[in-house]
Amino acid sequence: MSSIKTLILVRHAKSSWDDVALPDKDRPLNDRGKRDAPKMGKRLAKRGANVDLILSSPARRAIKTAKDFADKLDYELKDISVDTRLYPGAVNDLLKIIHNLGKKLNRVMLVGHHPALSQLAHRLSPDIVHMPTCAVAEFAFKAKLWRDVGKTTLVTVALDFPKKP
Repeated sequence: MSSIKTLILVRHAKSSWDDVALPDKDRPLNDRGKRDAPKMGKRLAKRGANVDLILSSPARRAIKTAKDFADKLDYELKDISVDTRLYPGAVNDLLKIIHNLGKKLNRVMLVGHHPALSQLAHRLSPDIVHMPTCAVAEFAFKAKLWRDVGKTTLVTVALDFPKKP
């Protein structure tokens, strides 16, 4: 069991508002989102990231973002887990999900929505105030158990997003 737990928060890529009759949960990615999600997944993979688990919101745009990241990280699409608590998401719900993760998992990605992900990222590190669309916030905690994440030493934090130089 690792003494480092890494949490990767991914805000879904830019969604389309072309069909205003679509329920929010069914909105797809727009063209920019379709470009950004694979690009950001590739950037994460280039940094040597791998994940033990990808949890996604059930919203169409989040699932597509999760699949694009999974593809670049060589993560099996069938292993993406959809969790209804990630839509629309609330910080305390997200923390419950994280704190109840299995101890054998060391690197977990949550794919979800604003404002919950931005608020959680800010709670975990005051350096992060906002997560733009398709942003990736990566946190490494000195912790043996997920229930300690957010309460123990934050070893590293990084924020990346499509328009970052």
